[in-house]
Amino acid sequence: MKSRLVKRKVVHQGRFLRFVELGTWEAVERTSPRPAVGIAALTEEGGMILVEQHRPPMGGSVIEVPAGLCGDLPGNSREPLVAAARRELMEETGYRARSLRHILTGPVSPGITDEQVALFVATGCRRAGEGGGDSTESIVVHVIPLQRVRAWLARRLKGGGIVDVKVHLALLILERVALLRHR
Repeated sequence: MKSRLVKRKVVHQGRFLRFVELGTWEAVERTSPRPAVGIAALTEEGGMILVEQHRPPMGGSVIEVPAGLCGDLPGNSREPLVAAARRELMEETGYRARSLRHILTGPVSPGITDEQVALFVATGCRRAGEGGGDSTESIVVHVIPLQRVRAWLARRLKGGGIVDVKVHLALLILERVALLRHR
């Protein structure tokens, strides 16, 4: 629930974001009240699916979990979160999940934005298409055996790579899923 006790002034509004002053704070708000979706995805063979794409605010390529906006397509403003997660997984990676489960929803950086992410766990993922994103994106898909992801990420970080913090959360969740599956 957003507090309306502080004076709120819209400084600039774009298509998807607005810059606001909230009393003495500056913040960015999503123009849509819907959360984004993020997917911790595991293939049938036990590989973690990650994506990499150029992110202008970071000044380079970022390794991320497959993710995207919910209800951002014209005429689809009421898109269910699970449908958005399925669509984004397929669009970005070319994989379909046998099972897709919502784990949590929460803010990504509450000191700067009201954006929230609904995190899903996708298991039994199987290649069903090209992936790579839509016509405005150039996404590279990485599938790394779960037991090798930590070392792979460490090498990427040592080489100057940028890794979204949600990747580490997703890895912890998928390691837990794999552990429970082998009991």
